[in-house]
Amino acid sequence: MDIPSQQIGPVTVFFGDRNGKYPDGNQVVVAGSDLRVAFDTPLVANRIGAALDGVDAVMLGHVHEDHMAGLHRLPRAAVWAHEADVEAARSWPGLARHYGYPADTSARLRTMIEAKFHYHPRPDAQAYADGQRWDLGGGVSVTAFHLPGHTRGHCALLVEPEGVAFIGDIDLTGFGPYYGDATSSLTAFRRSLRAVQDIPARVWVTSHHRGVVNDRAAFLAHLAAFTARIDERAERLLQMLADGPSTLEALVQRRLTYPVGYDEVWVNDAERRTITQHLDELVAEGRARVLEDGRFARACAPAGRPQTVHAPGDAGF
Repeated sequence: MDIPSQQIGPVTVFFGDRNGKYPDGNQVVVAGSDLRVAFDTPLVANRIGAALDGVDAVMLGHVHEDHMAGLHRLPRAAVWAHEADVEAARSWPGLARHYGYPADTSARLRTMIEAKFHYHPRPDAQAYADGQRWDLGGGVSVTAFHLPGHTRGHCALLVEPEGVAFIGDIDLTGFGPYYGDATSSLTAFRRSLRAVQDIPARVWVTSHHRGVVNDRAAFLAHLAAFTARIDERAERLLQMLADGPSTLEALVQRRLTYPVGYDEVWVNDAERRTITQHLDELVAEGRARVLEDGRFARACAPAGRPQTVHAPGDAGF
């Protein structure tokens, strides 16, 4: 099958459906003189054929169902995942803890990802750490940069000497950052959105949506818009509380990240985790408060003291 692709030195990017829009993704293959490796295996991996067959290793930038969808095709390839994500690659119980959903949601999710994403655990997955470097031969190397937030072990993978950075689910989408799982962290994501700018890259490849960005000014503009979604959500949550005190569950039903009516098995749990993290920040900042009955309310700024609105990327601590 003819899959749209782009060659950047030893790096080939195969673009998934709609430029890798979820549930698909963009597949990266890197060829050195000694080793050929893949970064993640999204759904498009199942349509690539010989260009992916026989890779020596798969390096997972992070572990989620849509990044493991082609691993079943590569049983003899070594699999690497960051040490904070590797248990999620090794077994279903590990992945279930990674998501952190209730048992009934987890059971339904497993059925869905086995059917839709060809999910198979990889008990042979090996752990890597921040800064690990793989020499692929012929002067081609890959280095891991730990950028947690989306997951605890989320990493960028930098191919040198070309300076191609696969930045995974710092994917520069209009949806914005996702931090709705048990191992996600809004605080860590804010830090990672600053740190990703310091990776010595000349080309940036995302798992979804943008695909390849080869101009730094464009990358920084996309990153700023992506980062701004965090504070936009915080402001929207405050607007919800301006309507009156609310329980967490009522806020979940009003939806902060997903549109009302969007129905996937994980949505309510992801909304709950996302909203809880924002509420924790807003309460710590004095912009929201917890009432005696457990409901949340918007806090009024003291007279003469305007409320602080954080600039994109400002962690607010």
